[in-house]
Amino acid sequence: MAKALMFQGTGSDVGKSLMVAGLARAYSNRGLRVRPFKSQNMSNNAAIAADGGEIGRAQHLQAMAARVPASIHMNPVLLKPQSETGAQIIVHGQVRGAADARAYQHLKAGLMDEVLESFAITAHQSDLVLVEGAGSPAEINLPGKDIANMGFATAANVPVILVADIDRGGVIAAVVGTHAVIADAHRDRIKGYIINKFRGDVTLFDDGLRAITDRTGWPSIGIAPFFASAAKLPAEDAMALNNANARSDGPIKIAVPKFSRIANFDDLDPLKAEPDVDLGIIAPGSAIPGDTDLVLLPGSKATIADLAFLRQQGWDIDILAHHRRGGKILGICGGYQMLGRTVSDPDAIESSVSSADGLGLLDVDTVLSKEKSLGERSGQHLGSGASIHGYEIHLGQTEGPDRERPFLTIDGVSEGACSPNGLVEGCYLHGLMAADGFRHAYLSTIRERPDSGVNYTALVDETLDGLAAHLEQHLDLDAMLEIAQDV
Repeated sequence: MAKALMFQGTGSDVGKSLMVAGLARAYSNRGLRVRPFKSQNMSNNAAIAADGGEIGRAQHLQAMAARVPASIHMNPVLLKPQSETGAQIIVHGQVRGAADARAYQHLKAGLMDEVLESFAITAHQSDLVLVEGAGSPAEINLPGKDIANMGFATAANVPVILVADIDRGGVIAAVVGTHAVIADAHRDRIKGYIINKFRGDVTLFDDGLRAITDRTGWPSIGIAPFFASAAKLPAEDAMALNNANARSDGPIKIAVPKFSRIANFDDLDPLKAEPDVDLGIIAPGSAIPGDTDLVLLPGSKATIADLAFLRQQGWDIDILAHHRRGGKILGICGGYQMLGRTVSDPDAIESSVSSADGLGLLDVDTVLSKEKSLGERSGQHLGSGASIHGYEIHLGQTEGPDRERPFLTIDGVSEGACSPNGLVEGCYLHGLMAADGFRHAYLSTIRERPDSGVNYTALVDETLDGLAAHLEQHLDLDAMLEIAQDV
């Protein structure tokens, strides 16, 4: 019989995802069959599970940490925001529809049976299930039945550890405040707390631990010091991009406009790992630097809306000036669609805007359609012959004369497009930068360089090992196993 333990947070981005990933690797190192689980996730940074559907990027990383294939049952409900108030609803890896935030609060109760079905499947394959909550259990203002935090924990009878981020300040108030506002039964379900992202001498917080425990009755499970190498791991929340501009002195300068609905931005992580690459995330309101070598347009969950957003920032002017100077431009997925002449949405899949002009740098047109292209893909980069592997998650088809100069071949079929002078390129394949041979070959077209020797997959795996050792050292993993309950 499997045991399960849930990690909920005092808020978003307190480190729950990486906590579960590190513990998954640590308990896997102890010989346990570990599986991650998150009943409901909200993220535009999705991944393809081994059984063919979409899940949150965090659960994909957690599965890697546990050394098991990712499954749609590890994240049965995925919400992908398309606007300020609405999201696409993915259930068991497939699109179920869309709803605004208020409507979804009442729809989600009907998803509990499917969530519990996925949890049972995951538990059946495990010795230990590490469950991640979403946001905070203190969001008592939300109507409808909760399936992400205490609602799920109660339905599945799973004990909870609360994770709090001291790096953002106010950690004592965050933990004690959570205790104050949640229901009595939910307080009893919380069996301890972890202080995460601590910097400096942890003994300086001894009085803080006593204050929290005195006011809540919850024991401390430990203090996890700030783990700087976490920046090497794929992030799920676009908030991570706010801290991504630790600019290097690398001679290859790449600029990435930060769209309002940026998606699958883990495409950028392998580039950040290269020592000679200066990767700049361009914040709204900032100009694209004139000394940029490559402008990379990333994925977007709402291409037409982000085209308008791009123009509002004046980035279209910067990109066209970069093009006139002979600079390279690469578009991936939504960014590829933006490079064309037009993007059409005749069925109002993304918005009420039926068509928009693209940047006109590729002679192609895109028509969005209800059917989603979804799956892992392998092939070759035509320019270098390097092997590539990645995944597609997109709506629509792109056609036009520049498709006669494909960027890639996927299973022998042409994919993507190139401009006649080869300076503007695009494709639908996410994850291609993780292919070490391709990445080196592509960067060498920008500036002649020796092979850096970066093995990106090995780098991620080594970082997970380091995170596991970090948590083993600073948290009481034996106590957490004692807290975990049979399910």
